[in-house]
Amino acid sequence: MITGVGRGDLTNSQWARPEPLLPRGKRLGRPPTWTRRQLIDGIRWRTRTGAPWRDLPERYGPWDRVYDLFRRRQRDGTWQRIFVRLQAEADAKGLITWDVSVDSTVARAHQHAAGPRDSPLPAGHP
Repeated sequence: MITGVGRGDLTNSQWARPEPLLPRGKRLGRPPTWTRRQLIDGIRWRTRTGAPWRDLPERYGPWDRVYDLFRRRQRDGTWQRIFVRLQAEADAKGLITWDVSVDSTVARAHQHAAGPRDSPLPAGHP
């Protein structure tokens, strides 16, 4: 196992917030080679960089194991529950600004959106 912390990995205080929200495994036997924190840092690395799963750095564990954890937690709704919980906590502390500004003064259409050149419109119609 390769040790070391990569740029963008969770700090101890950051890990303490979502860690209790993750489901606990019920496996008996050998302790895991890769910690959940390493695997989740691997998921975060992949989503942050947009790189293919197979390019995951070795310090996060085997790419297929990280991908498997990502998909299992996606299917059971874990990521959504964590997001909603952390967002609610941040909102309660006033850390989120919910102001939305929409500017619709300019609306452009592509030249092909006007229709065919020889349109059967009456003369004088724009």
